[in-house]
Amino acid sequence: MNETITVSQLNRYVKSRLDEDRILKDLFLTGEISNLSNHYRSGHIYFVLKDANAAVRAVLFRSYAQQLRFPLQNGMHAVVRGSISLYERDGSYQLYAREVFPEGKGLQWLQFERLKEQLEKEGLFDPALKRPLVPFPKRIGIVTSPTGAALQDMLRILRGRWPLCTVILSPATVQGAEAPRSLLQALERLKQQRCDVVIVGRGGGSSEDLWAFNDELLTRAVRAFPCPVISAVGHETDFTLCDFAADLRAPTPTAAAVASVPDLGEILGTMHRTGELMRARLETRLSELEQRTLRARRQVQALSPAQRLEQAGRRILSLQEQLERRIRWQLQRKEQALQALGSLIDSLSPMKTLARGYSVLLQEGHAVRSAADVSPGESLRAVLYDGELLLKVEKSNLNKPDMKAAE
Repeated sequence: MNETITVSQLNRYVKSRLDEDRILKDLFLTGEISNLSNHYRSGHIYFVLKDANAAVRAVLFRSYAQQLRFPLQNGMHAVVRGSISLYERDGSYQLYAREVFPEGKGLQWLQFERLKEQLEKEGLFDPALKRPLVPFPKRIGIVTSPTGAALQDMLRILRGRWPLCTVILSPATVQGAEAPRSLLQALERLKQQRCDVVIVGRGGGSSEDLWAFNDELLTRAVRAFPCPVISAVGHETDFTLCDFAADLRAPTPTAAAVASVPDLGEILGTMHRTGELMRARLETRLSELEQRTLRARRQVQALSPAQRLEQAGRRILSLQEQLERRIRWQLQRKEQALQALGSLIDSLSPMKTLARGYSVLLQEGHAVRSAADVSPGESLRAVLYDGELLLKVEKSNLNKPDMKAAE
């Protein structure tokens, strides 16, 4: 007896089986879009994809809907890439879309996506393989149409920014069925030129115009080229496999020319500013060194024996002058003191007294100090200011003499 299950279990089981199917995980369906419904609040897009005999519901969630490059419309024939699964609530299967291509381009884009995934798995687009550009290239190769405006734009930029380089044009057809082989041959010719960098590019155009740059052999040749390659295909919004394989992707040929060379005018301006800055710094440094040299010279002079002898000599002369001034001052003081003493001595000299009319009585060489020391009849010698007298004492008087009378 079979086990009884619920509807929910059935739908869950069917969904799991659908989700496990390898083919249903990634398939491309072609058909006409109908019953289109844009949910502005959620951003999801719901529609039905149908052909003459059948139809399937589809949903394009917001994250994928934002990547659409064109608006979806009812009646549009398109190729839808997505997966099949079951919506459990309603028990109906539907297509969960990831990409939508207009019919006619769908197969082309399918080939593009599959080749891109293959080359990515091989590591052809690995960022670690990207080589840096030569800062000052001498030889620049260009692969493009010799008659296109892109070539003239690149030549004008290269001549204006870096006239020191040699530009080598390897002409090629950049559009149509012959373009991939022509581009490969142009790259092959440049291998012998020892270029520092190669620009592969063309001006903008439709996806069909740029499709040659999605060629597998050309993409591999770009990656394997012996020098860095800049891819400059189309406009900023266009991407090709060569863009992913190149060492640098430029949005336009003009931008590729700018990226490939430095600006000589800017370099000369920078060199001039750097030279002025170096000169100013050098002058400042020289001034500092001159000051240091001057200070060092002064220090050496201050520490040299000759300088020390000279300083000692000046010190000795200074001390000698100080000593002479002190000696003169001391002599002057002594002289003044001596003069003072001389004046004092002179004022106390007996001759001064004798000059005023006094005399000294001597008896046998001794001064007579009192009348009592002399007897009448004795002989005395009187010393005067201008001579001597011999006297004979007649009498003595012990009374105090009257000095006024004597005067």
